[in-house]
Amino acid sequence: MSDQQLAHVLERAAQLDADDHLAVYRELFVGVDAAAEGGAAASADVVVSYLDGNSLGRPLKTVGPLLAAFVEGAWGGRLIRGWDEQWMRLPTLIADELAAACLGAASGQTLIGDSTTVLLYKMLRACAAARPDRTEIVVDTDNFPTDRYLVEGIAAERGLTVRWITTAPDSGLTTDQLAAAVGPQTAVVLVSHVAYRSGYLTDLAELTSIAHEAGALVVWDLCHSVGSVPLELDAANVDVAVGCTYKYLNGGPGSPAFVYVRRDLQGELRQPVQGWFGHADPFAMGPGYEPAAGMARFQSGTPPVIGMLAMREMIALIGQAGIHSVRAKSVALTEFTIELTDELLTPLGVVITSPQDAGRRGSHVTLDHPEFRRVVAELWQQGVLPDFRAPFGLRVGLSPLSTSFTELATGLLAVRAALQSPAG
Repeated sequence: MSDQQLAHVLERAAQLDADDHLAVYRELFVGVDAAAEGGAAASADVVVSYLDGNSLGRPLKTVGPLLAAFVEGAWGGRLIRGWDEQWMRLPTLIADELAAACLGAASGQTLIGDSTTVLLYKMLRACAAARPDRTEIVVDTDNFPTDRYLVEGIAAERGLTVRWITTAPDSGLTTDQLAAAVGPQTAVVLVSHVAYRSGYLTDLAELTSIAHEAGALVVWDLCHSVGSVPLELDAANVDVAVGCTYKYLNGGPGSPAFVYVRRDLQGELRQPVQGWFGHADPFAMGPGYEPAAGMARFQSGTPPVIGMLAMREMIALIGQAGIHSVRAKSVALTEFTIELTDELLTPLGVVITSPQDAGRRGSHVTLDHPEFRRVVAELWQQGVLPDFRAPFGLRVGLSPLSTSFTELATGLLAVRAALQSPAG
């Protein structure tokens, strides 16, 4: 490929950026300036192409001043009074904002707190206990490791059987596979809405319906879809959903997860980690546990106040842009990824292992090549940051409001150059 042809790649990307009505939001994020025009980084300290937004989203520029003001004001000035004045309400207040902007859910069904792992554990245990006469938990073999490990542990604790569905690494759980796996012994099904490896986007409403026909409950893992794919949890009659907030919700490293529980199930499910914040009257310090009404019963410990503040900024931004516009930009970015991969990388032996159909693809594209472990390590030293997943996968994770087409093209050109360079 000639230098002129390579230059034309960046020209096409620049035109897509010029036509992108969401491009105005990009300047609101920290660190985008170096990647604005493309080019090569002088060192790993300058990021010219960030292609891992599905692992950790960029912070918004408003977050630093917001956190500083919180330290000086609400925390440093109000001190313990802050709990009564607002902090106690934040887990449900911000969760309702999230539900409106991203989840397609009415208020009063979502809560923020704990990590994804802890919330998945609590909800899987609660759902299994709500079906005491059933003996099986269903999960697929290529689900995220945490999800699989939790299912194995809970099955051992409760004397249940894990029914594994074997799914291909380049796809995900299909409706036919789930229909064949569930039955009268299925207590709970655990499904990732977007597969972490391939980006496969499964049919949330249809799989929920299949599980319900078998009398089972479903716990949805939304980590790789929330904030990039429109969700209609209420319309799909979803039972329970859990998701993280540091990917497309840009809450920062270790920001707390969220849980959705359909309103009519809230009184039925009894979560197993009975902490004092989930009590009907926490400050009564009573001798026995009585669960609070509504979503508050799914709290355990102290709400993670500081961790909620950054995500609130991003939730508001998604609400302003509109989740359907965000999805349209995501599809355009992943389509451009596939187009450029076919043009630049397929001749070098790269294979696309994500769905070609945009309707079955989340906001990341996985590429496979035997040299990608080496290539990703080299790219990180050049300020080009994709993600590696063993054995051969390079994930191109695209956060629609902060990623430009030029940044994407710059990164894929760097992948091409690294593949062409000798291993050293």
